[in-house]
Amino acid sequence: MPHYVVLGNWTEQGIRTVKDVPKRVEASRALIKKNGGELHTVFVTMGKYDWVAIMEAPNDDAVMQIMLTLGAQGNTRTTTMKAWTPQDAGKVLAKIP
Repeated sequence: MPHYVVLGNWTEQGIRTVKDVPKRVEASRALIKKNGGELHTVFVTMGKYDWVAIMEAPNDDAVMQIMLTLGAQGNTRTTTMKAWTPQDAGKVLAKIP
């Protein structure tokens, strides 16, 4: 299953209710599972982004649905990157002439 790295920032609404982050993480975990994926970990961070998550999902369409659902709740804005394990990247790299 493809991996994704999600970088997130809280909106004004999200920072006002920041104490609800643990509940929001569990709700996100359930949403991802409902869409056939798995939330591996979430880190609350300092710097340019407020949080970072690592997840798996069956495909890009599922990730789009998950991220748009989360964004529509108004607590966060995300940047999502598709990621390859070293083994999967090696398969792609082996095809380079």
